[in-house]
Amino acid sequence: MGRKWNNIKEKKASKDANTSRIYAKFGREIYVAAKQGEPDPESNQALKVVLERAKTYSVPKNIIDRAIEKAKGGSEETYDELRYEGFGPSGSMVIVDALTNNVNRTASDVRAAFGKNGGNMGVSGSVAYMFDATAVIGVEGKSEEEVLELLMEADVDVRDIIAEDDSVIVYAEPDQFHAVQEAFKSAGVTEFTVAELTMLAQNDVTLDEESQAKFEKMIDAIEDLEDVRQVYHNVDLGE
Repeated sequence: MGRKWNNIKEKKASKDANTSRIYAKFGREIYVAAKQGEPDPESNQALKVVLERAKTYSVPKNIIDRAIEKAKGGSEETYDELRYEGFGPSGSMVIVDALTNNVNRTASDVRAAFGKNGGNMGVSGSVAYMFDATAVIGVEGKSEEEVLELLMEADVDVRDIIAEDDSVIVYAEPDQFHAVQEAFKSAGVTEFTVAELTMLAQNDVTLDEESQAKFEKMIDAIEDLEDVRQVYHNVDLGE
């Protein structure tokens, strides 16, 4: 698959640690998920996915509770879910998911982050067809063979199982996200190193040193935007 999911997560968390920006973004995402359905993860699958992901980033309980209570309290604050697609240096491809209460501001900010760093925004559909929606779940303390066996016993179909450093990463269809987690939980696994619903590039590309430096600067600029929730791309950063 060409991706180091734990390393990517740790890099993002480290970059955001001093400002708690990542916590603020999760607070917004949890609020939106809770607002769209019941503020209970057992009956709101979207909220459950966000909370599982938040755990892997060690989001404090008070941030989570505050966002859910805000939704329960009938806050009128609303957000639009938006997706932008674009191109970076050397034809690299990027998808940006955002939550915003000001569509014009966000579109302008994302376009500027692309344009000022050697990229450009494309039209809807110009990039997404080269990516597949994918569930990514990682665990420690299990071998690939053990993971395969427990998933087979639970009758859960997955795309791939790959060992990465001290973890085993499972790639599955998005609708199998909870089934994979429940199979692990039934086997006594309660902590996940990765729990993501992501867009995975069908083919990764490798950039030369100069283009990669420009690309990473562009991605950092996009991820720094307050309204940006997730960024997906097809570049193998060698992490």
